[in-house]
Amino acid sequence: MSRLPHISSAWELRPAAAADVEAIAELRAVVMRPDLERLGRYDDFRVRERFRRSFSPEHTRTLVSGGDFAGCVTLRPTDDGWLLEHFYLAPEVQGRGLGGDVLRSLLEDADAEGAPVRLNVLQGSAARRLYERHGFELETQDAVDVFMVRRPQGSAG
Repeated sequence: MSRLPHISSAWELRPAAAADVEAIAELRAVVMRPDLERLGRYDDFRVRERFRRSFSPEHTRTLVSGGDFAGCVTLRPTDDGWLLEHFYLAPEVQGRGLGGDVLRSLLEDADAEGAPVRLNVLQGSAARRLYERHGFELETQDAVDVFMVRRPQGSAG
């Protein structure tokens, strides 16, 4: 199986706007559909509506690669660190190193603050391997979700 070429050299995260909600909700539906169907939980309306209800433009960044919308990520502050949510990449850019580069950049900022980052991923999702490669560990899980945490890393000055 050949890997797609690495494309991460030309990407940027831009602040999201309220007007981005529908594009991101649609991307979420496309990206999450296989895992939600596998778990027997896909609902065409609900997958978009759950995002619309929780969308916070002030904590969300859109990902632009090669000048095109390629995904998004939300990093929401919590009492003791950050919650990583809504990290979606368009299918055409997946598997090419972009997600790892974006995640590495976000985690460098969290490490500089000494802040842990938490997230949840669906049971059986391939995304879990990406998170584990970047230092996330199992915190707890249930029949649908895996909750993970990454403690701050790096050398103490």
